[in-house]
Amino acid sequence: MATLAEWVQGARPRTLGAAAAPIFIGTGVAAAEDSLNIGFAVLAFIVMVAAQVGVNYANDYSDGVRGTDQARVGPVRLVGQGLAAAPQVKAAALGALLLSAVCGLALVGLSGHWWLLLPGGISIAAAWLYTGGPKPYGYLGLGELAVFIFFGLVPVLGTTYVQTGTFPAGAWLGGIGVGALSCAILVANNLRDIPTDREVGKNTLAVRIGDRNTRMLFVALIIAAFVVVPVMAVPHGLGFTYAWLGLLAFPLGVPPTLAVLRGVSGRALVPVLQMTGLLTLAYGLLLGIGTGLS
Repeated sequence: MATLAEWVQGARPRTLGAAAAPIFIGTGVAAAEDSLNIGFAVLAFIVMVAAQVGVNYANDYSDGVRGTDQARVGPVRLVGQGLAAAPQVKAAALGALLLSAVCGLALVGLSGHWWLLLPGGISIAAAWLYTGGPKPYGYLGLGELAVFIFFGLVPVLGTTYVQTGTFPAGAWLGGIGVGALSCAILVANNLRDIPTDREVGKNTLAVRIGDRNTRMLFVALIIAAFVVVPVMAVPHGLGFTYAWLGLLAFPLGVPPTLAVLRGVSGRALVPVLQMTGLLTLAYGLLLGIGTGLS
């Protein structure tokens, strides 16, 4: 029987920054458009955090029953380590995804944008099918693309749209920036797991392109996120004058980038994951504040 602390660890709280960051950016863009709605922003925040918890438990369950978690060196895995029964973890995953869906439905109903039910439904399905179902796309090297879409573009654009009724250019760029960092978290995770994933036939993008190229991809994603900031802030461009605040998060990206370039592997990559998660949260918060102040 898993303890409460183990259930909390199984939810992987350090990944929740990646869920909150796009909401901060989308809300900042809405504020810049003079359309800030705190109630809608809070609902969007709950939708994303609950979805992230659901994804984490769903991955724990699906990887656990497939036997691909037995040799992991990362955070607690409830099923793989025999800490909780698979049906219990499955129920926790479905419960979190249900909470996300209910809050999403409330957000759609209150905003009146009913067509958002379609991307919302696709997002919930994508959360489960990442490692679940007969052909999980996370095992086919498509995880990074899904993360970029569902933890970058979709939440930023969605959060902005329910408050403004539009898709401003700033939301697209912010979605690209935070999506790149969310991808970097997954890339670091899959870089760590290349040896064990290859053994069990889990063909992530990292397994497909190899160790060196995965490290280069991580660095490129970090750089891409910060290239977005001056594009948003340039006076004769989008004109989000205080978006420059997003660059204050850059120092947090230096240690994990150097660690990846130095070739750290295995358990030594766990701090890289943690630092990249913190970077994503700080980036989202600072860019959101800067954009809103503009």
